[in-house]
Order: sequence, then C-alpha cells, then structure tokens
Amino acid sequence: MPTLFDNINDSTQPLASRVRPKSFDDFFGQQHLIGDGKILRTMIEQGQLSSMIFWGPPGVGKTTLANIIAHQTQSTFITFSAVTSGIKEIRTIMQEAEDNRQLGSRTIVFIDEIHRFNKAQQDAFLPFVEKGSIILIGATTENPSFEVNSALLSRCKVFVLNQLQADDLVHLLNHVLNDTDVFPTTVSISDDILTTIAVYANGDARTALNTLELAVRNGHQHAHTITIDENVLSDLLDKKMLLYDKTGEEHYNIISALHKSMRNSDPDAAVYWMSRMLDGGEDPLYIARRLVRFASEDIGLADTHALTLAIQVYQACQFLGVPECDVHLTEAVIYLSLAPKSNSVYKARINAIRDVKNTMNEPVPLHLRNATTKLMKNIGYGKGYQLAHFYEDKLTDMQTMPDNLVGHSYYHPTDEGNEKRFKERLQYITNWKQHHSTDSETHSTTEKI
Repeated sequence: MPTLFDNINDSTQPLASRVRPKSFDDFFGQQHLIGDGKILRTMIEQGQLSSMIFWGPPGVGKTTLANIIAHQTQSTFITFSAVTSGIKEIRTIMQEAEDNRQLGSRTIVFIDEIHRFNKAQQDAFLPFVEKGSIILIGATTENPSFEVNSALLSRCKVFVLNQLQADDLVHLLNHVLNDTDVFPTTVSISDDILTTIAVYANGDARTALNTLELAVRNGHQHAHTITIDENVLSDLLDKKMLLYDKTGEEHYNIISALHKSMRNSDPDAAVYWMSRMLDGGEDPLYIARRLVRFASEDIGLADTHALTLAIQVYQACQFLGVPECDVHLTEAVIYLSLAPKSNSVYKARINAIRDVKNTMNEPVPLHLRNATTKLMKNIGYGKGYQLAHFYEDKLTDMQTMPDNLVGHSYYHPTDEGNEKRFKERLQYITNWKQHHSTDSETHSTTEKI
C-alpha cells in the first residue's frame, strides 16, 4: 500500500535530514544569536565571517547553522570527520582552499564534533585559519575550553547554543506538518501529543522530528488522513532521551548541582539532580562516594550521624546495586539536605594545608617522640611528656605545636547542630589551659596566677 512518504525525495533519509532548514525563516530557536540585529545574524548578513565554534547540546542546530552560513554566503562548504580525516587529507584540502582564496573564492570548513579531533588534527588547521585560507566552523557538545587546543580556540569566536524549549519544538513540528512537500497527506495530531513529543525529545530537534516521523508511519490511516493518538505515541515513547554524559561536562554540571542543592538545604532539588544522574546511567557508587565526601565537607561535626549514614548507604549500594539502591541514595540525599550545615571541618583542613605549605616544617618536639631505644631516651626523646590520663582534669598545658606555629588555630566550630557542643568544649579547654599549668614529674596541676 502506498504511504505518504512514497513521493518524497530521499525518503530513505530520516525526516530531520530531509527538512534541514536552508534559511533563517525555517530555523527555530537560538534567537539570542540569529534574531533580528543579533550578532551572528548580523555577521552572516554582512558577510563579515570569522572562524567560530558552536557549543551546545545535541540537536539544537549547530550543523544546520553551518549549512545556512555556507548557503547564504555562497561559500564552498567542506565537512570533516574525526574518524576518517587524517593529517595528510586535511593538509591537501587546506592547500586547495588556499588556492581558491587566491582566486577570490571563500571556503568554509565545518568540523562536526571537533572535540573528537586529536591535537595533531586540530593543529593541522591552525596555519590556514591564521592566514584566512578557510573559515573554520567547529561544532561540539563538550566544553571547548577543555577539548579544543588553546591556540585554535583563541582564533575562534565561541557561540553558545541553548537547549531548545518545548515551545520551540512544537512550533518546529507544526511547521513541518504544514509543509505539503513533506506531508502531502493530512496528519491529524493534537497539540497535547505534539507537546508530549517535544518534552520527550528533551530539547533535541532531531529526536523530535524523527519521533514525529515514526508516529506518522505507525498512525491510523483512513483515506487521505493519518491519525496519531495517545496509543500510537505510548508505544514509541518508552524511555525519555536523557541529556547526560558520564564522562563529559554535563556529568560535572549535574554533580555540582546536586552538591549545591544539598548545601542549600533543598531536598527536592537534590533528589531531582540525583535522579537525573541515576536515570542517565551514572554508577550509583560514584554518587554514594560524593555523598560521603559531602557529609564531612558540608556537615561535619554539626551532625556526626551524617557520615555514618552516608557510609551505610554506600555499603547498601555495593550490596544491592541498581535499581534497588535508588531508594537508599534518595534517603541519604534527603537527610544530608536537611541536616545542619557546617564547613568548619573542611576549613580546618584547608587552614592546616596553608601552614604545611607556607611554613618551615620544623622537627617534632622531643617530648612528643617515643623513646623506643635506649639511645633515643638518652638524647631526650619523650622527656617532659605529660600523659593527660594522669591528671585530674585529663588536660595538660603541654605544647604540642612546633615552635613556629604556637598560637595558630585551624578548627573554628559554628553554633550549628551538635557542633555547638564541640564549640563549648573547645572554649572550655582553651580557657583551662590559659589558667592552669601542669608538671610532668609530679603529675600535678596548679592554677596560674
């Protein structure tokens, strides 16, 4: 039976490829770059192009924009693949581009997924970018600060493309559905279903268009109308496409969001970000390790149970694995979010590191050393040591800091949660040492006058 796709050219190509925009009129989203009077549109319309990098998530128009630029500027358009393009091939084509430049022809070189090119491949483009032989347009889903050579990056303007909103995708889908060259047969589909497709696509226009194509192919055909209902859609949308890369920048962005949500005592946001990681395929033990760190770094002695719970949850994740351990991670995230916060333990460590790095590392005082041999005892190891257990208050005024750091303090407790008790105890010990002196020979304590 003939279908509505039979009369479409290149029907074997995915719908997203067949309807790729050739002008700004058919492009949806990224208005901060290509809206009237915006920088990228102005550059293109005035023909004042420079090398650039498009950075953004999948399916937001990076390749499409490169094609539009080439089409509107009537430039020779060359694409490179990190997998198939060797150094020799790159240099050969770059030399051709230089020859064309001398004849007055402009060449645009588009490098999709430029972050996959190694250093040598990226370096091969550098001299031709510098001379103006080519206009280089790179596209990447990864942070170019980390993935593009600094020399090449400094010669390119970076444009950040944003994730498409659901409204952008709904407008795109309606635009395509109303194009009789694409859909010669009427497609009956509700706004709610279009919105569902847009949300499922998670900001990715390619996913939205290809999902629409599958829905149309599986719709109910009656005469010259194809109807797409919720039953058709539910069979297709069994799992939402999550924007999460366990090794890329998004991995670090989301773990940062989880930490900061817990630190801000927002359990709902924290559970959301944790779920984004877990449902995106993150190793639950990685999340559990971060929670163990958080328990000491951001809670510390304000709630000493936080670390215990975090370690117990880590062990539960080891024991159960996914998917069962998800509820344990959720429990820990909620507890850590609601626990009183103190970073005084973390700051104590940082303060001590500063002294370790910036002061002379003096030898351990003799009275703090163990005299494990007769020689060591004869030269003074352990002499003058005061064992606190021998004293009534279990305290002594013995110096335990090296001479050059006497008086330095690192731990400054807060009044949050249980830490208030630690603060009171520390103040008591400090005051006691200021008003008492102890003797190592008699194990006696006297008040200082």
